[in-house]
Amino acid sequence: MARVTVEDCVEKISNRFELVMIAAQRSRELSVGAELTVERDNDKNPVVALREIADETVTVSELEEEIILGLQHHGDTDDPEEEAEELLAMEEELAASVEAELAALAGDGDVSKVATEPAEEVFKDISEEDMKKED
Repeated sequence: MARVTVEDCVEKISNRFELVMIAAQRSRELSVGAELTVERDNDKNPVVALREIADETVTVSELEEEIILGLQHHGDTDDPEEEAEELLAMEEELAASVEAELAALAGDGDVSKVATEPAEEVFKDISEEDMKKED
């Protein structure tokens, strides 16, 4: 890349960082088949892009706009109310399944007994002899 080309471009675009971004954008456009506005002269795309910028054969403002569009991210925004409704429905479904499971464990379908019994009464210690019998 000729120093003369870069120095010519700096006269058009004073900020070197902006120049790099714009030249890179134009170079990418050339690599995907954009029409050349200057002769290639066996130069690579970045050099051709710089020559186009120096000769003002491309519109810098259009390239800036394309850079901005390329850097923007369009994320899906979820509706918080809709998400809250889904969570509430899942919570209710989970509560219903837990109640059904507790009722099945209680045997007679009365969930209130299972929920109010102390843990000691629900889980009883068994002797070592009973454990050996189960094995």
